[in-house]
Amino acid sequence: MTVYLPIAEMPVNVLVFLAMGGAVGFLSGMFGVGGGFLMTPLLIFSGIPAAVAIGTEAAQIVASSVSGAIAQYQRGNVDVKMGIVLLLGGMLGSVVGVELVKELRQLGQFELFVALSYVIFLGIIGSLMLVESLNTMRKIRAGAPRMVRSSGQHSWIHGLPFKMRFRRSKLYISAIPPFLLGGFVGLLGAIMGVGGGFIIVPAMIYLLRVPTNVVVGTSLFQILFVTSVTTILHAVQNFTVDIVLALILMVGGVIGAQFGAVAGHRLKGEQLRFLLAGLVLLVCLRVGWSLVVTPAELYSISLSMGGH
Repeated sequence: MTVYLPIAEMPVNVLVFLAMGGAVGFLSGMFGVGGGFLMTPLLIFSGIPAAVAIGTEAAQIVASSVSGAIAQYQRGNVDVKMGIVLLLGGMLGSVVGVELVKELRQLGQFELFVALSYVIFLGIIGSLMLVESLNTMRKIRAGAPRMVRSSGQHSWIHGLPFKMRFRRSKLYISAIPPFLLGGFVGLLGAIMGVGGGFIIVPAMIYLLRVPTNVVVGTSLFQILFVTSVTTILHAVQNFTVDIVLALILMVGGVIGAQFGAVAGHRLKGEQLRFLLAGLVLLVCLRVGWSLVVTPAELYSISLSMGGH
C-alpha cells in the first residue's frame, strides 16, 4: 500500500512506516524516551529529507508521548512540578533550536551538523549508561548492597539558590539545574528531531538523583509539551512537517507505547538502563558509519533554493 507524502515529495509504503512507528512507540513506553533518536535516523535512511524527518518526527513524538505519559501517570510515576520546571527550560531551548535549524539550512550544512550531533551525543551518553548499568548489575550479582541515595546528597547542586520541594521525587533542590537541563534538551530536540529522553533520563537519575521509576513518567511529561511547541515552530517557520507521514507514524506509535509501558514495568531500573544504552550505541554506530562510507553517488547537481 503506497501513499504520496506532500512535503517530503515522495511515495512510501504505509505498512513499513506503520511498523517503524509501532517499534519506536514501544521504546517510548518502555524506556520513557520519545524515540526520536531512533526514528529520525530511520526516516533519513529510508530516503526522507533530513529537515522533513526532524520536523515530522517531532509530531510523532507528541502522539507516542501522550500515550506513554498517560500510562505512567496512572501508575503515579509523574512528578508534575519537576516536569513543569523542565518544560519552561525546554520551551526556551526549542525556540532557539528552530532558529538555528533555519540558519543551518540556508548555509547548506544542516545534514552534516545533524549527523555529527548524533554521533557525539549518542556515543557519550550511551557509553556512560552502559558502563554504569554493567557495574550496577555486577555488584548486585556479587551480593553488594544497593547504594541508596538520600535527598540530602546533592553536592554542588544542593548549594544552589531558588530551591523547590519536589514531593513526588522526594527532593529539595534548586530549580536551576532542571531548568537548564530542560533548555538543553529542548535545543537538541529542535535540532536533532529527538524527544531528548536519552539525555534527560540519565541526567535526572545521576545528576538530580530522581528515583528511576519517577524519571520515566516525568521525562515523558516534559517531552510531550516541548515537542508540541517544536512541531508548531517547525511547521510555521521551516515548513518541514509532513502531516501525512506524521499521521502514519502516530498510529503505530500510540499502539506500540501501550505495550512498551507494560514491558518496562516488568524490568528493573539497571536492566532498563542497560538495554537503552545498547540501543543508543547501535544507533550511534549506524550514523557514524554513514559519515565514513563511500556514497553511492559521489557527485550530484541540484538547484539551490535558499534552504527550501
